[in-house]
Amino acid sequence: MILVFAYLAGSLFSISQDPQPPPPKPEDLTGLSIEDLMKVEITTPSRKGEKLIDTPAAVFVILPEDIRRSGARSIPDALRMAPGIQVAQLDANKWAVSARGFNGRFSDKLLVLMDGRSVYTPIFSGVYWDAQDTLLEDIERIEVIRGPGATMWGANAVNGVINIITKQASDTPNAYAEGGGGTEQRDFAGGRYGGSFGEGAHYRAYAKYLDHAGFGDGHDDWWMVRTGFRTDWRVNDKQTVTALGDLYEGRLGERVTIPALTPPFTQSFNQHVPTRGGNVLARWNYRNSGGSEVNVQTYYESTLRQGGILDERRDTMDVSADHRFHPLSGHEFIWGGEFRFTRDNLEGSPTVEFDPEDRDAIIGSGFLQDEITLVKDRLRVAIGSKFEYNTFSRRSDPVEIQPSVRVAWTPDPAHAVWASASRAVRTPSRGEADARLNVAAQPGPVEVALINSRDFESEKLTALELGYRVQPMEQLSIDIAGFYNLYDDLRTFEPGTPFTETTPAPAHTVLPFFIDNRLHGSSYGVEVAVKAQPMACWRVQAAYTFLRLNLNPDAGSLDPQAESPEHESPRSQLYLRSSWDLPEHLQLDLMPRYVGGLSALGIAPIIELDARLAWRPWPTTEISLTGQNLIHRSHMEFSPSLVFTDPAAVERGGYLMLSVRF
Repeated sequence: MILVFAYLAGSLFSISQDPQPPPPKPEDLTGLSIEDLMKVEITTPSRKGEKLIDTPAAVFVILPEDIRRSGARSIPDALRMAPGIQVAQLDANKWAVSARGFNGRFSDKLLVLMDGRSVYTPIFSGVYWDAQDTLLEDIERIEVIRGPGATMWGANAVNGVINIITKQASDTPNAYAEGGGGTEQRDFAGGRYGGSFGEGAHYRAYAKYLDHAGFGDGHDDWWMVRTGFRTDWRVNDKQTVTALGDLYEGRLGERVTIPALTPPFTQSFNQHVPTRGGNVLARWNYRNSGGSEVNVQTYYESTLRQGGILDERRDTMDVSADHRFHPLSGHEFIWGGEFRFTRDNLEGSPTVEFDPEDRDAIIGSGFLQDEITLVKDRLRVAIGSKFEYNTFSRRSDPVEIQPSVRVAWTPDPAHAVWASASRAVRTPSRGEADARLNVAAQPGPVEVALINSRDFESEKLTALELGYRVQPMEQLSIDIAGFYNLYDDLRTFEPGTPFTETTPAPAHTVLPFFIDNRLHGSSYGVEVAVKAQPMACWRVQAAYTFLRLNLNPDAGSLDPQAESPEHESPRSQLYLRSSWDLPEHLQLDLMPRYVGGLSALGIAPIIELDARLAWRPWPTTEISLTGQNLIHRSHMEFSPSLVFTDPAAVERGGYLMLSVRF
């Protein structure tokens, strides 16, 4: 059906349009050499285009060919390729994703962007991963930055920044369609059509659908439909205008277990959570011949999630601008600011309550950075800081200052050394400021509750990083990053004085735990990425992560689980991908991975294997068969904390897919 739809849509859009170029062929394995990969241009670390090898940050870039050949059908699955990123699947529609530790479904120290639009939610300072999607074929690259990015991107860019960047409309002409199905991916389909109108203006529109089976008993099945567009208009040699947007709607299955004040003191039920949302973004870029550049961006987003125990409605409006120029020889200065307004309505239940239910919040920030070239093409120093105000920050310290210093030394084109020192903060969330969460009930009856604190401070990080990139030979590149992080004012739950409540009935004792900042600690680790091409038809990619996290409660802290996050992220991870171009237009990819155990959650170490075999009978057509989690019938990857959804074991699966370019 999707092929017919794409064909009809293509015919319709082609009416009265200029003739389109022939459809582009899929990228070949050897399309980019190892040297070319080191020169891939990225933008997230410094808000400007720069070569990967020259970037003074721990950066890993996931390219379209990586996504296609990995067989990933979601953005979290694609992120498994990056060193320093912890990805664990809780059930068929939920993930825990973090950088450099502190993982969890509601992990709050990783900033995620879609084409420069923050997808962070103030309710818990994190990301709903089920809602972050697009047609994977349209992704140009995913830039994964481990370590603080606060100077450029602000609060919550503590342990990393992920920017998912889609292709320009001019790079996606004509029609594309894909579809398939399998054991877990029951069926999915997507299509896109692109073209041009007028001089220098291009557009595309896409639609996507998925129906995913649940793991185990199937309570976590889900479906989602999504559509969107992008237009790029080159006004003249100095100005470009971009507009893009998305709409989505779906239902997320889950099994929920909540506390109850009567025996057996828990209540379990299955539900499907309706979720929908939409966003629209506009960006204007001006660049003159003298090297000065101005970017102005605004976006609006509206979301609804009806979770049974909590319904969330949110509207967000954001405006930002930055200006880059060269005031003096050897200096490149960038400054800018951002204003974000968000309004929410949170309808709770006896399990989760927000006071007030409706709240407006703002984030206002400004930043500046001076990049100084000390030796042309060899030695650079970048010094800057972010200044940010957040509604939920303490009134005694309303402005957070987040400075950084970065040094990049490139003695020759094949070697690069970089170092940085940064400060970043994770500002309080709406939940920490306004929520009460009833997490357990016991005979008595006694109710255990986590209660908000308006005195909760921002969590703080001071990070030291050192990295080395080298291309010792034409077909080999190695990227090594080491870090040492110092954390302060981390969140704890401190016991308070019990009190009695009469509602809801029956009368019961409440054992409260109040949110506080009585935890500090450190972490250190090493991340290694290797890319090699031993033969013209064979490429190998490897990513290794070592992480050690040490947490220490402050004197007087009585939080019984303060140190649990030490053992909720794997100490070691290894991801491999071996890609072959075989005769008869065949491609074979094998992707083994190892993830260390999570002793705090009772999760054993995992060794798994994905595999993909693809055949291109014609240059514009590909048929692929992907097997996922082939070693074990099922395995646990994570267990929820502070939530009431039951985890599920990830199951072995596979799917068949057809993609066609017209």
